[in-house]
Amino acid sequence: MEMMRVNGVEVEDTFAEAFRMWGCRVIITAKNQKWADTAAMEMTGFATSVIMCDCEAGIERRLSEDETPDGRPGTAVIVFAHSKKTLIEPLVRRIGQCVLTCPTTAVYNGIPEEEADAMLDIGKRLRFFGDGYQVKMRLGDGWLRRRRFWRIPVMEGEFLIEEILGAKKGVGGGNFIIMGVDEDSTLEAAERAVEAIHRVPGVITPFPGGLCRSGSKVGSRYPFLRASTNTPFCPAIKHTYPESQVPEGVNSIIEVVLNGLDEASVRRAMAEGIRAAVEVEGVKRITAVNFGGKLGKYQIYLRDCLGGEVS
Repeated sequence: MEMMRVNGVEVEDTFAEAFRMWGCRVIITAKNQKWADTAAMEMTGFATSVIMCDCEAGIERRLSEDETPDGRPGTAVIVFAHSKKTLIEPLVRRIGQCVLTCPTTAVYNGIPEEEADAMLDIGKRLRFFGDGYQVKMRLGDGWLRRRRFWRIPVMEGEFLIEEILGAKKGVGGGNFIIMGVDEDSTLEAAERAVEAIHRVPGVITPFPGGLCRSGSKVGSRYPFLRASTNTPFCPAIKHTYPESQVPEGVNSIIEVVLNGLDEASVRRAMAEGIRAAVEVEGVKRITAVNFGGKLGKYQIYLRDCLGGEVS
């Protein structure tokens, strides 16, 4: 495999294989940032990978009071699924169980209708929790431009949710792998990478803290598993696994996985993350996971993201 160097670190001339997914950006507001963050964290729990979760979700960023529709502190969440149809139920369940139940929260659409590929009836479905006492209302200027909401009575007061939420065809599974001499340097590099990624709008890192230490490959020797540990990248077995891809001197590897509302944002976020990671002493190599281009629609080359020349 050919290499290029970024800040002296080897970067393989390979690609991350990413997939078409549908994404919905949800704006959660609350009385203060504490409760907006609480609802967002609850809503994005157990949403790392569609291998075993009903969706992939993460917190995009916090929103200041001048960035939210109601002038309150907010947190933006993005939820991804394989299709428009399979995106609806996780949104209904997660908003219903994790945001509606959280004190002082409200939910607004984060993708304007003119930018969306589809509009989903999420608030319209959740209104039934009001048991007939829910109230429909419109907000905004001009009748045709006014947005539709539902006010649902709850014990604390009322829960306000926008009737429809926008969804877009996005990209899931953008990734790169950080290889380091030890756990400390690899973890620090990965943490810096995630911090840089989160500065790019429209992108999330769905794994814990944005990091995946247990990257997977398709299939398994056990017929009941459709995915298993990515053995070529496990340092603990590099001397016993015949097809190991762990270089000498590398003893710890972490994968950074990211999803975005468009391919350009994923490419930019990957580049920002890699540039941040290679600043850490002890990082030996950066590469990416792919399946030979057989599964994913997108092939995102590290070389193209970074704008570098292969040496």
